[in-house]
Amino acid sequence: MKTEFNSVDEYIVSQSASVRTALKRVRNAARNALPDAEETISYKIPLYKLRGLRVIYFAGWKQRYSLYPATVGVLEAFKGEPAPYELSKGTIRFPPSEPVPVRLTQRIAKFRAKEEAERSKRKPAALKRSPSPGRRTA
Repeated sequence: MKTEFNSVDEYIVSQSASVRTALKRVRNAARNALPDAEETISYKIPLYKLRGLRVIYFAGWKQRYSLYPATVGVLEAFKGEPAPYELSKGTIRFPPSEPVPVRLTQRIAKFRAKEEAERSKRKPAALKRSPSPGRRTA
């Protein structure tokens, strides 16, 4: 199987028929949830970036498709959802035999966009450190 892709279309076409159908729906859900996002390939899988921030990845496998990253915030916010998925560290796995939970996928994408935006706002403040003890300042 090909492992280097130039586009999300190329990635999706490379998948098995059952997973391909699910990935097309996941892709549409992500596009609808994040209409201003850039669609690209990163780490050999599809990625949606918003204002340079990595928001959500998806990938197809033989027996499932997955969304990444399943951060602590995502796991807490969506753990009670009534959908046929499996949560693990960093990953939400879905069986392609079940209907794609489009609304849930959109909500996760929007949540991740907000989570990354908040994280990027906090990041610069963490870089502004006071001098270490014993260090002279001019």
